[in-house]
Amino acid sequence: MNIDNLPSIDAELMKAPTNEDLFAAVPSDHKPRILLLYGSLRERSFSRLAVEEAARLLEAMGAETRIFNPRGLPLADAEDASHPEVQELRELVQWSEGMVWCSPERHGAMTGIMKTQIDWIPLSLGAVRPTQGKTLAVMQVCGGSQSFNAVNQLRVLGRWMRMVTIPNQSSVPKAYMEFDGNDRMKPSPYYDRIVDVMEELIKFTLLVRDRSDYLTDRYSERKESAEELSKRVNQRSI
Repeated sequence: MNIDNLPSIDAELMKAPTNEDLFAAVPSDHKPRILLLYGSLRERSFSRLAVEEAARLLEAMGAETRIFNPRGLPLADAEDASHPEVQELRELVQWSEGMVWCSPERHGAMTGIMKTQIDWIPLSLGAVRPTQGKTLAVMQVCGGSQSFNAVNQLRVLGRWMRMVTIPNQSSVPKAYMEFDGNDRMKPSPYYDRIVDVMEELIKFTLLVRDRSDYLTDRYSERKESAEELSKRVNQRSI
């Protein structure tokens, strides 16, 4: 790699990406670990029912799933992070290799329940970045005609959390008409789309999970770490 025409670059910290580095990881032999979050506390929550359908599909495709129940989760900053529901959520996030976020659309946006869950997930826990490099699928359920406001907002949050948000997504209009008396989703193009989304999520998770450290390794962060190390060494030598 020739960086002679890039005088502001630290040559020792600049790394040219290679196929050898990308495929050097030893593939994991455990099932893909997927955490699913939903955004409603209603007794018959359609976002929860959609997530349960998604979990069934993921498990049929070979994944291990966990669904977080947001009931009892305090508003962000209303309690200390030691709150048991917060700890449970954070432990599940660290356990996961990919996530599914499904929110109802309320007043043209995701629900506060959905946002509260995401707000309790920090960008870093000590030296660990619990969401960086993990995969994400976004879905929403609508009370009326089809809309994409909630999934668009969830995509913004996924990017902010440094997640690999897959291209496909699901939006289910008039969700109350799409589930039967046994709370199972009826066959329809909307169900088929959820199948597509979960299939894509599994594929991306298998591609990314063993390479996330390499894919998220950044020049600016290597530079910052090198400068901090140099400061500590200089302070010790004084």
